[in-house]
Formats: sequence, structure tokens, C-alpha cells
Amino acid sequence: MLAWLFLAFGVAFSSALVPLVSVELFVLGLIAQEPHIHWLVLGAVVAVAQVAGKLVYYFAARGSIHLPAFLHRAPRPLTARRVRWELRTKRFRAWVETVKEKCERHPHWMFGTYSVSSVLGLPPYMATVLLAGLVRMRLSTFIGAGLVGRFIRFSLLAASPALFAGWFL
Repeated sequence: MLAWLFLAFGVAFSSALVPLVSVELFVLGLIAQEPHIHWLVLGAVVAVAQVAGKLVYYFAARGSIHLPAFLHRAPRPLTARRVRWELRTKRFRAWVETVKEKCERHPHWMFGTYSVSSVLGLPPYMATVLLAGLVRMRLSTFIGAGLVGRFIRFSLLAASPALFAGWFL
């Protein structure tokens, strides 16, 4: 059982870093295959791994982590294509800046949005993690709300196959 929990931690951590990995599908598959794993334990392991993985994005958005030099783009000359791209993304960048300013003025709104997102995934959890870093949400608040929300989400998800199995058997 411990090996499965370590595997769950690894999958959840990797899914936090690379959003192409679906930890939700993994949790459902694991709990269906190994029903002796308690759903609360699995929910806790996955929640801790998810929040630990998202800390990388939080610190990067906060400016505490800097990309290595080889990942930075070299300055390129201004071309017509690049000018068009800048004009297209200007409205989006202005919108992000407006949201950031509102979150800084109303920290409770940011806490509520982040908390709801950690449970429901709407608005997208990755976006609220980045926004939390940009507005410099307190680390204890980020970890606390994220752990509680992710624990609720993944515990309910891990408990759901047992709930549905009772309906169909």
C-alpha cells in the first residue's frame, strides 16, 4: 500500500508541474484497482503533492525563482510580425494587470477565489496559483487554503467509486 501512495505522490507532483498529466484520472483508476487504500489517506497524499508542485509556479510568479540564463530569449529585432503580436496581446496584458490590481486591493477576494478554485478547479487552479504569486499572497495562506481545498477535492474523488459501486451492484 505504501508503494501505491508514493506513486500517487509522484503522479500528483508531476501533474502539478506538467498540467498534461491528469491526477484525477489516476486517483479514480488507483482507487478502483486498489480499494483497500483509504480514500482520506489518498486524498491527503495527493493534496500535499499538488500544493508542493504548485509552489514552484507560485514562487516563480512571485519573482523568487528566476529562470536560468539559457531559458531566456535573446532580444530580437522588432519585426512586423512581432508588432502585430504585441498589439494582439495588449488587451490581454491590460486585463491581467487590472485583475492583479483588484486582487491587491481586495485580498479577501483573492483568498476566496483561490479557495474555491482549489476545490472546484474553476477558475482554473493554475491561473489562481499564478495570480496568488503575482499579488504576493502570504505563503501560509496559499499553502493552507490550497491544502484544504485540494484535500476536499481529491478525497471526494477517491471516495466516489465506492459511492457509485453501491448503486450499480
